[in-house]
Amino acid sequence: QVHLEESGGGSVQAGGSLRLSCVVSGGIFSGPGMGWYRQAPGKLRELVALFTTSKINYADSVKGRFTITREFRNTMYLEMNSLKTEDTGVYYCYNSGLWGQGIQVTVFP
Repeated sequence: QVHLEESGGGSVQAGGSLRLSCVVSGGIFSGPGMGWYRQAPGKLRELVALFTTSKINYADSVKGRFTITREFRNTMYLEMNSLKTEDTGVYYCYNSGLWGQGIQVTVFP
């Protein structure tokens, strides 16, 4: 069975950086949709960054600060720089309908 597992979350001061990782176990990334979403307290889950067949889509709020990359066929990263308090939330790895369990990112003033 294929699982997605995130790591690298934590707490950081505003202006700092974190790198999230997502590893696929039991398979490889497949399909055109793979990326990261997040959910802040009291808000809906939203797209952060997504690979499609032709390009990478970023949320306007993270453009220029976050970078999504992938390595080999089973690892994906989200490099987050210049973090803001509004980036706080649970971050989810996503691939073709499958979700990771989520990982907490907290940015404090």
